[in-house]
Amino acid sequence: MADNKIKKVVLAYSGGLDTSIIIPWLKENYDNCEVIAVSGDVGQGTELDGLEEKAIKTGASKLYIEDLNKEFVDEYIIPTVKAGAVYEGKYLLGTSFARPIIAKRLVEIAKAEGADAICHGCTGKGNDQVRFELAIKAYAPDMKIIAPWRTWEFKSREDEIEYAEKHNIPLKINRETNYSKDKNLWHLSHEGLDLENPANEPMYNKEGFLELGVSPEQAPDKAEYVTLTFEKGVPTKLNGEAIDSVELIKELNKIGGRNGVGITDIVENRLVGMKARGVYETPGGTILYAAHAKLEEICLDKDTLHYKQNVANAFAELVYDGKWYTPLREALSAFVDSTQEYVTGDVKLKLYKGNIIDAGVTSPYSLYDEEIATFDEDQVYDQNDSAGFINLFGLPIKVRAKKGLIK
Repeated sequence: MADNKIKKVVLAYSGGLDTSIIIPWLKENYDNCEVIAVSGDVGQGTELDGLEEKAIKTGASKLYIEDLNKEFVDEYIIPTVKAGAVYEGKYLLGTSFARPIIAKRLVEIAKAEGADAICHGCTGKGNDQVRFELAIKAYAPDMKIIAPWRTWEFKSREDEIEYAEKHNIPLKINRETNYSKDKNLWHLSHEGLDLENPANEPMYNKEGFLELGVSPEQAPDKAEYVTLTFEKGVPTKLNGEAIDSVELIKELNKIGGRNGVGITDIVENRLVGMKARGVYETPGGTILYAAHAKLEEICLDKDTLHYKQNVANAFAELVYDGKWYTPLREALSAFVDSTQEYVTGDVKLKLYKGNIIDAGVTSPYSLYDEEIATFDEDQVYDQNDSAGFINLFGLPIKVRAKKGLIK
């Protein structure tokens, strides 16, 4: 297995189970190569605490911790929200759009360090291997990629834990709490253990399972209102106060979390062909999506809104499949941006025990005309016009009927 040409490897490092054992494994299998660990900070919070000491102790020569939060929100999250992209109607793409930005930074550091290869700890069954490697190919097409899960001797997370214990590698998990989790500013995912059987109800009320909020049953009995202001599709204010985009997500996570909002249980179709069950916590993101969609209801004309819904599905699949750095994703983003020119206004939502209830929407560019829509008397709509419209609109049906073609 050893490749003597590989002297220096840049590792995508989280400090979790996989990447913790990869450092000594790389040194054992690649002739004691230098391992440079890189952690992209996209909002993992306390998961980054003590990471440098741990990386060095397990054999890394150094650790980069790169603050990517602002870029993550402005260049990846917000464009996806503006697109209204939701994978399979439920998944708000929390892991999906975090991988490309991390991989891009990996390449930048690998080039600066003169590394021979980039390594990641993604499994051969997952989507993340594709997302990382497509991004690496986009920015370093000739860079060698090492993916230990495809070649090493371990067959399960149990095997990994045993290896870690033999090599005195400290872990924050144990065999009983060994959910596979991914956390960032936008969401927290849970996979594995009892969740692998779709018949099992997730243990939402078990202490320590949910981390970003509480279950709807544990949420307050009183509703909480939240108002979001958008300018050209971009959220700019929370409850009337201007707020930085990163802080907005953090604050919405707190608000949504305490009200039991944004918990999703999905059996999704992975890119690699299998179905996988996961539970996602996305409290702030769920609020943001709901508010943006509500504003579009009054700001977008019918044709644009309906076509944009098709684009949203295509956008979601591109992001899910790791195709962020592609011409089509860029083209779809350009289309989305053009639709957001007049998506400006305020949206009020009521949060209550996991529910998001519309509580009012206003915009200076609203296409809703109360004088036209009213059931009361008006001076702008001649109801007699509808007869001719229906005759023309229904003409194809009438012709088929006269030909005896209606079954």
